[in-house]
Amino acid sequence: MKTVELTTPLTMDDIRDLEAGDKVLLSGDIYTARDAAHKRLVQLIEEGKDLPFDLEGAVIYYVGPAPSRPGQVMNSAGPTTSYRMDTFTRLLHEKGLKASIGKGPRSVDVRNAMVEHGGVYFAAVGGAAAGIASAIKAAEVIAYEDLGPEAIRRLTVEKMPLFVVNDVQGRDLFEIGVAQYCRES
Repeated sequence: MKTVELTTPLTMDDIRDLEAGDKVLLSGDIYTARDAAHKRLVQLIEEGKDLPFDLEGAVIYYVGPAPSRPGQVMNSAGPTTSYRMDTFTRLLHEKGLKASIGKGPRSVDVRNAMVEHGGVYFAAVGGAAAGIASAIKAAEVIAYEDLGPEAIRRLTVEKMPLFVVNDVQGRDLFEIGVAQYCRES
């Protein structure tokens, strides 16, 4: 395992050599989106309409941030379970999405889409929401304000700590961990 610093937007050169288990410190602009926002994004794509942000090289963080206190950019910002977005994710990768951030495993279809279209899946540590929020330097709602905490936000992050779960070669950190545990038991 290695530690890699990346800055968005991501390119294939940025993610090609990442391996499941690597630590990533991510900086730049990323976007928040959960179930309802994903449904709207996919609908826009299917209707041939413009999206509220450019998917090419983008990173989407599955989070519904807690309301911020006065003077705070963002309060708690822990990851949401990713499989809830799996039905929408393949199309987003086809349109240029390079990475998503969440918690838990992804479906075989999403993992295949990442291999086919060049994408990765990062895990943010669940239970470390306040620590993750400290990496967020700016936050702005850019679409679907009616969704409240699930609105799409552009976050500017600085060295957000993440782990590579699925890499572009199709490796899966969860499967690797289980196999290693079984060998050592």
